Amino acid sequence: MKYNFDIVIDRSKNRAGKYDERQKKFGTMDVIPLWVADMDFQTAQPIIDACVEKAREGIWGYTYRPDSYFDAILGWQYRRHGWKIDKEKVSWSLGVVPALSSIVKVFTNKGDSVMIQTPVYSEFYDITEAWERTVVENQLVEQEGKWTIDFADFEEKAKDPKVKIFLLCSPHNPLGIVWTKEQLLKMFEICYANDVLMVSDEIHSDLVFHGKKHIPTAMISDKARDHVISCISGTKTFNLAGLQASTNVFPNLDMKAAFDKFWMNLDIHRNNAFSSVAMEAAFLEGEEWLEQLLPYLSDNFDFIKDYCEKYIPKIKPNVPDATYLVWLDCRELGMNNEELRKFMIEEAKLGLNEGYTFGRSLSGFMRLNAACSRSILVKAMERLEAAVNRL
Repeated sequence: MKYNFDIVIDRSKNRAGKYDERQKKFGTMDVIPLWVADMDFQTAQPIIDACVEKAREGIWGYTYRPDSYFDAILGWQYRRHGWKIDKEKVSWSLGVVPALSSIVKVFTNKGDSVMIQTPVYSEFYDITEAWERTVVENQLVEQEGKWTIDFADFEEKAKDPKVKIFLLCSPHNPLGIVWTKEQLLKMFEICYANDVLMVSDEIHSDLVFHGKKHIPTAMISDKARDHVISCISGTKTFNLAGLQASTNVFPNLDMKAAFDKFWMNLDIHRNNAFSSVAMEAAFLEGEEWLEQLLPYLSDNFDFIKDYCEKYIPKIKPNVPDATYLVWLDCRELGMNNEELRKFMIEEAKLGLNEGYTFGRSLSGFMRLNAACSRSILVKAMERLEAAVNRL
């Protein structure tokens, strides 16, 4: 089946947070929303068909999760990434962020610390501090637009006896980095040597470009397999975040049992009626759609980069190797964070994510969601160019 990602769908009428929360987020509805990380594309037709069939049943009671559900997920991981997962060690959860939050709660105590690599997905701060744990930042180092790990700092922070967990974002949001096996091994070995639990958020693992290859952290060595918790999902891959479902892979049955007990105590242990069939259809029949989506997203990145180089040279976008999120370096505009936020909203009329939410010491960055039709990006870039020219 041929998919057309140029079609613009009016999402203002489907209760989309990305659109309907503009007033709350930006103080106005008059911005192009390029912020929260979901896509403006319809998902694969087999997924739609499965949900329509489920809707026609008209009975959406408590769901049973058949063996075929996890079989589909694990089959996908093996086909796409060569990762052979032990089904006995996987658990369902509402989403990757709820899973990460509960992992912090279950496997640390008040007063403990959690290490993150900034700039990173802002919820890494939130889920740590919500449970009264302390965030420890291993700040990534930027040189001429390229971001790398400060391993000396990483090791120093890992040696702190209060640091109990390291939350890894792989691939990295917002920088679009696909970590190499060597980088993953070095981070893991430091964590292992210092008794720090490595937890790998791999929600963007299917959205990889430019010949790069995602390597599941638990695959890098036998030792990693026995000590890393991995969090995966099809919600980013197939634009299904509103259906709320993810999978967690544990290194042993004791850790799985502790995680499951937390959720059972909340009586949250079932898929909703639609996520069950949607996820299974996605991993069994969604590959054709994904293979057409990836080059479209890659072309969107190139369009943004080329446009900025030609018409807005003061703004320097990265071209991510993963995710559909573009990190904009706006430092040459000479604005502080509040000025930059106000400029994007009031002058450019764009709804972006503020860079300082990903790294609290940062200034002059924004994150742009490029998972939309090209015509929307053209309009957004034209608005940004006009706003910069008025400065």
